[in-house]
Amino acid sequence: MKSFAEIANREDLVEKVAELRRSGAKIALANGCFDLFHVGHIRYLAGAKELADILIVGINSDEQVKKLKGENRPFMPDKERAEIISSLRFVDCVTIFDEPTVTELLRAVKPDFHAKGTDYTVDSVPEREIVREYGGQTVIVGDPKDHSSTDLIQLVSGKP
Repeated sequence: MKSFAEIANREDLVEKVAELRRSGAKIALANGCFDLFHVGHIRYLAGAKELADILIVGINSDEQVKKLKGENRPFMPDKERAEIISSLRFVDCVTIFDEPTVTELLRAVKPDFHAKGTDYTVDSVPEREIVREYGGQTVIVGDPKDHSSTDLIQLVSGKP
């Protein structure tokens, strides 16, 4: 049984990716907040892994989740969210990024595939041009967007 995936900083991740590329591995990168993990996240990440030999998952830092989702978020600190993601058998490496978007991580890693969930289309992914510039491909994976952490929070809190 696989142990937890590595949780790497940007510098170590770039070195690891270079080594993996030398061995011929294809790389996919998926990203998100992953606050209050749910089945939609599993299906998204499983779909991303089907694209490549190696799946790297970028997780928004606590500061960025707060900016994206509101003052009361995230519910779990980024290191705990990273640990949860790293425990999934189809995840090979996890990194936390502190920029407002995944752009800089994409530029550093240059994955063969940038996987996004079904709440996007290939044409609506904000980073699609960056991925095209270095020769990568943006791919939509996962099940229909019927799950969200926000919906789960509203259900549990009883607030619409």
